[in-house]
Amino acid sequence: MSLSTNLAAILASPPPPPLMPREGANPMAVLLFQLVMIFAIFYFILIRPQRKERQRHQEMLGKLSRGDQVMTNGGILGVIVHATEQALTIKTGENTRIVVDRGHIARKIETE
Repeated sequence: MSLSTNLAAILASPPPPPLMPREGANPMAVLLFQLVMIFAIFYFILIRPQRKERQRHQEMLGKLSRGDQVMTNGGILGVIVHATEQALTIKTGENTRIVVDRGHIARKIETE
């Protein structure tokens, strides 16, 4: 067979049927599935890690006690000299003491 014969056979054949959507497909179900998938992606990428980080931070705040070195959200470094349920007194210099709300402690500084 030559190239011209093959080309003639291809051109003479009827065109393929147009692609049609499946019968019985419910567009509302497809939309609902897409919305559920988007929410699942947001949950596992954004919401769940933030919850875990918030829980870890709350546990760290609850365990703070006298003698721990901490850093505030403002970047102030100091040692806890007095701790109550809501506030911490931090010694930042020789004679400087600051009272800080527990929620404003960014992290505990681990010293080895």
